[in-house]
Amino acid sequence: MLPSRLALALLASALPALAAEPVRWPAAPSPIKRDAAQEARIEQILASMTLPQKVGQMTQPEIKFITPEQVKRFYIGSVLNGGGAWPGGNKYAALADWVKLSEAYHQASLATDMKLPVPVIWGTDAVHGHNNVLGTTLFPHNMALGATRNPALVAEIGTAVARQVRASGIPWTFAPTLAVSQDMRWGRAYESYSADPAVVEQLGAAFVRGLQGQLGTDESALATAKHFIGDGGTHLGRDQGQTRASEKMLRDTHGRGYYGALGAGAQTVMASFNSWFDTRANKDEGKLHGQRHLMTTVLKEQMGFDGLIVSDWNGIGQVSGCSDTRCAQAINAGIDMVMVPEHWQEFILETIAQVERGEIPMARIDDAVRRILRVKLRAGLFDKSPAQNRLAGQADALLARELARRAVRESLVLLKNEGQVLPLRREARVLVVGKSADSMENQTGGWTLSWQGTGNKNSDFAAGQTVLAGLRETLGEQRVSFSIDGRGVRLADYDAVIAVIGETPYAEGNGDIPPWGTLRHADRHPEDLAALQAVAGQGKPVITVFISGRPLHVNDLINASDAFVAAWLPGTEGGGVADLLVQGGAAFKGKLPFDWPREACPRGGKPLFALGYGLQNGQKASVAKLSTKHTQGGCAASKELMIFERAAQAPYALILNSPANAWPELRIGDDLNGAWTRPDIVLTTTDMHQQQDAKRLRWTGPAKVLAYAAQRVDLQKNYRDGALVFDLRVEQAASQAVKLAMGHREELDLSAVIAQAPLNKPRRFVVPLSCFAAAGADLGKIEIPFALSTTGPFTASLARIRIETGAAKRPEAIACSALKS
Repeated sequence: MLPSRLALALLASALPALAAEPVRWPAAPSPIKRDAAQEARIEQILASMTLPQKVGQMTQPEIKFITPEQVKRFYIGSVLNGGGAWPGGNKYAALADWVKLSEAYHQASLATDMKLPVPVIWGTDAVHGHNNVLGTTLFPHNMALGATRNPALVAEIGTAVARQVRASGIPWTFAPTLAVSQDMRWGRAYESYSADPAVVEQLGAAFVRGLQGQLGTDESALATAKHFIGDGGTHLGRDQGQTRASEKMLRDTHGRGYYGALGAGAQTVMASFNSWFDTRANKDEGKLHGQRHLMTTVLKEQMGFDGLIVSDWNGIGQVSGCSDTRCAQAINAGIDMVMVPEHWQEFILETIAQVERGEIPMARIDDAVRRILRVKLRAGLFDKSPAQNRLAGQADALLARELARRAVRESLVLLKNEGQVLPLRREARVLVVGKSADSMENQTGGWTLSWQGTGNKNSDFAAGQTVLAGLRETLGEQRVSFSIDGRGVRLADYDAVIAVIGETPYAEGNGDIPPWGTLRHADRHPEDLAALQAVAGQGKPVITVFISGRPLHVNDLINASDAFVAAWLPGTEGGGVADLLVQGGAAFKGKLPFDWPREACPRGGKPLFALGYGLQNGQKASVAKLSTKHTQGGCAASKELMIFERAAQAPYALILNSPANAWPELRIGDDLNGAWTRPDIVLTTTDMHQQQDAKRLRWTGPAKVLAYAAQRVDLQKNYRDGALVFDLRVEQAASQAVKLAMGHREELDLSAVIAQAPLNKPRRFVVPLSCFAAAGADLGKIEIPFALSTTGPFTASLARIRIETGAAKRPEAIACSALKS
C-alpha cells in the first residue's frame, strides 16, 4: 500500500532540518474545488443580506423546538433532528411524514422577505444507517466496520446511507465519527473505527466518498467529519472530558481521520465537546468549541478546509464565560453554524447584539455565512427541494439488507475455537441461550430510533432479523431451541450450545464506565455469566457470540466457552452471524480494531488479544485457561461514588413512589425520551449542563424520588469528610417543606436552603454526611443514599447525584444547622 499524503508529510516534518515550531499541519486538498460562478453568486447573496438574516443562517434549532413558520420568520439556515426526535414527536412516523416536514421547512425558508432567499438545510445523525427512521436497514456500528478493514465495503455502506437519508428528504448527515478511541471506558468507543489512526483515515475517507458521491445529485448526502478533535483520547475515557496531548500527537494520532475525510471532499466538520490540555506547553487550552488556533488556524488555514464548521449540541455553552445562547468566543474561534436546539431565539438576539457591540467582527459573520452558502450551493439545495429528489418517499431506498448482512459477516472476529468446534454441521441440533439472542434492541445498540437506543421492541424492526431468527433460518426451525437463561434444559438433546450475550444499548454519557469502574463485563451483566455457567462443562461444546460496543474483560466467559466470537453491534441483520457459525457459510476474516484487555482495570501492559488478531476457519490457536481474578469494588480507591449521571449508575436504580407505598414503586428506565408518572409526581428528561443530563420532577402532591441499591455501602469508612452532592435547578418554588433523606426515615429539611436558590439556574448542593448521621442515619450501611420528597406543588431539575470524599470541608458545604430536621 502506498503511504498517504499525510504520512509522507509527517515523515518530512520529523526531519531535524524541518522541525520548526509551531507545529505545522499539512494541507488536506479537497477534490471539490471552488467554482468561480458559485463564488460570485455567494457574494451577491451575501451583499443583499441584513445582519438578522446572516445570524439566522448561522442558527440550527432542533425540529422539536421550531416550526416551518418560525424558519421563515427568523431566516433560519438549518434544522436538525437529534436522536429520538421525529416528525410530530412520533417514533412511528411514516417515511412520508419525514418528506412532508422537509418540504415544509424548505418552502418556508424560500418564503422570507429576503431579496435573495436561501434554502434551509436539515441535518440528521445517521451514524449506522438512517437510524432515526422506522423500517431502515441498520449497519454494524463503526467499530465493527473497523474489524473488516474493507474500504470498498465501507464506501458501499456510505452510498446506501445516502440513499436512506435522501429518501426521507434530508440532505445532510452528521457522520462519520473519526475518533481514534484510546480507552474502552468511553461510552462512544463503538463509534470509532479503530485505535489505529491509519484505519480511521482509510475507512473515514471511504465512507465520505460513498456518502457524498457526486455532490448535488439525488443520491448524494453531505458528510460531517466529527468530532474535531481528540474526542477519542479523553483522560480516563470520560465523555466530553480533557484530551491530554501535544499538538503533534493531536495531528499524528487524532488528526489522521480528518486528512482522509477532507481529502475525500467532506464539506462539513463538527466541533468536539472535549477540551485540550497541551502537554508540550503544559497549558489547558480549554474547550475545542472556543479554540481559534485549532478551528481557524489549523483546520481552515493550514489544512485548507473551505466548508462549514458546525457546533455540537449546545456545545458553545461549555466554553468558559459563555452560555447556551451567547458565545462570541466560539464564533470568533471559527464556528460557522451554531447548534442551539431549544433556545435559538435568544441566541439570535444575543448574537446580533454582540455584533453590534463589536464583540464579533462583521467580517467573521460574513465568513461564516459565505461558508454556509458555499456548502448549500455545492449540495444543489438552490436547484431543487431535498424533498423532491427522485428517492424521496421511496421506502425501498431504506433497505440494503444483503449489504448489511455481508458487513456483519466480514466484521465478526473469532477469538477462540478449541477443537475446531466451528463451523457447526448443518444437521446440528442447537440450544440457543442468552438475553441478546432474540433482541433487536441489543444487537442494534445506541443511536437506534432513540438517542441511547433504548425503548425498542423487535416489532419496531420489520425489515430485520435477530441472531436467533438467523440461526433458525440457517439450521431449520426444528433444530434450534431457545432458553434465555439455559436453566432446566436437557443438554443431552443437543449437539451444541450457542450463547448470545453482551451489553445492552447505550450512547454517550450513559455508556461511560467511571474511572473507578472495571472493564469486567460480569460486573454489569452477571446474568450473562450465569447463563454460561448453566450450560458449560456438561459435555456439549459452547459457542459464545458476544455482542458489545467495545472489547471488555471477559476471561470468565471465555473460560466457559469452547469458541468465542466478538460480534460487536451488528445492526438489523443478525442472520450474518449465523452465516459464519454453520458449515457452508462464509469464513471468518475479521481482525480486532482494538486491543482486547487481559485485565479488568485499564493499566496498559500486554493485551489478551492484540489489535489485528483474529482466527480464520481451521486455524489452530489454543487459549489457555485465563485468570479471573479481579478487584472487588472497583479499580482504585475512589473519591467519588456516582449515583446518578444522566441515568442511575449501577448498582443504583432511580425510583418514584407515593406515601406509604400506596402505589407500587416505579423504576426509571434508561429511555431518556420517556416520561414516568406516579400519583402527584411526573419525571421527564431535560438539559442542565449537557444534553439530556438531568431529570425534571414536577410534584403536585405528596411523592418521593429516591436512589436505591440492594447492596449497602459504608459511607462512613469509604468517604472521609464526605458529602452528598447534587445539582438542582428550581423551576417552580416549593409550596410545602422539601425533605432530603439518606435511608428510610431520617430526614433533613431543605426548605430554607432551596428558598434561597435562584429560579431556573442550576445550584450545587453540598450536604455533609455528618448532617444525616446527626439525624439518625447509620452511615455504615446505606442502601438509599438519596431521597427527595415534598407534599405540595414543586418543580425542579436534578443532575449528577454523588458522594464526594472531603466535600464536607468545602466552603460551599451547607451547615447542618440550616437543615432543620
